[in-house]
Amino acid sequence: MTAAKRLDVLIVEDEALLAEELAFLVHEVGLREVGRAMSSTEAIALAGALTPDLALVDVHLKDGPTGVETARLIVEDCGAVVLFMTANVKRLPDDYAGACGVIGKPYSEHTVRSALTYLDACLREHRAPGPPPQGLALSPRFQELWGDDLAGVG
Repeated sequence: MTAAKRLDVLIVEDEALLAEELAFLVHEVGLREVGRAMSSTEAIALAGALTPDLALVDVHLKDGPTGVETARLIVEDCGAVVLFMTANVKRLPDDYAGACGVIGKPYSEHTVRSALTYLDACLREHRAPGPPPQGLALSPRFQELWGDDLAGVG
């Protein structure tokens, strides 16, 4: 019996220490970091080359507040699921630029671990295993997508 493929994760964060912490947490929950980017150009190029399953994207990157458009392009062009990790939650458009959700900064290691574990289950099973963990806000699209699985739970 072969082990299930680990999800490939791209980290898009311009603060090196936060990127390192995210990489540690990605590894800790059994996912695989495939790359890191600090700017929108770098992120889009890496996403195209590496085709990650999940991208963790900050709104404000090395080249300015370019994370929203970066996320939209990663979703549309690469088919990855995007999770925003940002202190700029109010900068997100109503459609979350196609992202599945957001975790607001500052966040705890527990919040990130729980969200990554939850999203791993969602992506593997194509359904929500229950309500999202505390600290993870799902986008309207993903609430609708997984709505039947979230109804009556909690």
